[in-house]
Amino acid sequence: MTLRPDPTFHATPKLAMEAPAETLAFTLMLSPDGSQPDGLAVVDVDPKSKTYGQIVHSLFMPNTGDEFHHFGWNACSSALSPLTGHAFLERRYLIIPGIRSSRIYIIDVKEPLKAKIHKIIEPEEVFAKTGYSRPHTIHCGPEGIYVSTLGGGGKDGTDGPPGMFIMDCETFEILGRYEMDRGVQDKQYDFWWNLPRNYMVSSEWGLPPQYENGIVPEDLLSNKYGHSIHFWDLRARKNVQTIDFGENHQMALEIRPAHDPAKQYGFCGVVVDTTNLEGSIWTWWRKDDGTFDAKKTVTIPPHPAAADDLPELLKGFEAVPPLVTDIDLSLDDKYLYVACWGTGEMHQYDVSDPMNPTLAGKVELGGIVADTKHPTGRDFAYGPQMVEISRDGKRVYWTNSLYSSWDDQFYPEDEGGQMVMAHVGEDGGLTLDPDFYVDFPKGYRAHQIRLEGGDCSTDSFCYPSV
Repeated sequence: MTLRPDPTFHATPKLAMEAPAETLAFTLMLSPDGSQPDGLAVVDVDPKSKTYGQIVHSLFMPNTGDEFHHFGWNACSSALSPLTGHAFLERRYLIIPGIRSSRIYIIDVKEPLKAKIHKIIEPEEVFAKTGYSRPHTIHCGPEGIYVSTLGGGGKDGTDGPPGMFIMDCETFEILGRYEMDRGVQDKQYDFWWNLPRNYMVSSEWGLPPQYENGIVPEDLLSNKYGHSIHFWDLRARKNVQTIDFGENHQMALEIRPAHDPAKQYGFCGVVVDTTNLEGSIWTWWRKDDGTFDAKKTVTIPPHPAAADDLPELLKGFEAVPPLVTDIDLSLDDKYLYVACWGTGEMHQYDVSDPMNPTLAGKVELGGIVADTKHPTGRDFAYGPQMVEISRDGKRVYWTNSLYSSWDDQFYPEDEGGQMVMAHVGEDGGLTLDPDFYVDFPKGYRAHQIRLEGGDCSTDSFCYPSV
């Protein structure tokens, strides 16, 4: 507990953009075969430092088989909400779930170079208190820590639908399920909200048998993965509307609302259209009558390719789908970054007009067929995947692993974990930093990134920018 709000909390996105730049990044390391414990890497991202672009501290867990995936803070700028009693929390702890083990680690990073385990929540406690499994996305809300899950109960996670639960943001005790009325929601993935407007949006991936051992081609071609987004009355914990993108729009994943809470729109990325292999971005918005609507505003076509150059999964299509696996929105709500994991591209769209995004920049790196090298001449395994943007919007970081079993299917000959960074031009455009290339220890892959002091997929703001 501090005597004043944490200086990394900001009332508005504009104030967050004006805050000091990040000097450290926290990146998850996973052992794809579970032979080694997963870990947290602390990366130096200060260009003035002698260790710029290097891992300056690593923390490994006492267990194996966790598969670290997504993680988040115990507290963020949402603590400044007038409805909370938590304005004096510190942004001090990282909440890291194991997506395979259902174990949750609470990591104290008050001294980042001495990061240590504060608490471990065993899977049995998660099961007993929530009935859910496979914890996935972490968001710090005004009254606690929200956790989405990808599995229900039972050994294979299909006993009941997955959902969300809430943890106490000081004791880290699991309080219980979020949902009072889930409506038709029967799959889960990402979620985010507009706090002053009192609504939340959630999305869908698939159930554990559909992803844990790799993508299930029959389920994909039968359109059995998630293809809807759900709107919730945040405080009533009730699903008030569901929008189905159409069953061919398979895997509606990341939810990115506008950061300025005065704006009532946001974006969702769809991995693949099974009719043509396109990836897509959808803009959703709130109408004057309080209901929601959504429209496809970006399509990204596949790249033709010879069958001999493709993994077994794609040979019959003779094309590489873009595979939109992550998106992120800058704090000024101007640029949306779209990771095309299959084709090996990071796209930058100007979304100043959210209904008419325009391509402003692109970086090619990795890719199933392209296999584009980094400016250093070094390999970049797989393709651009988890993306994170600096608060000032001038730097874009990304890693390369999607999910261990999916990596192996789409990139059967690749191996390794890398993290890179691109600079954003004054009027848009992306340029890879030739001096920033992080190669993670042998046997590890890299997934989500969190930036010191908060970033563009972490913080929720309670007040409009001026």
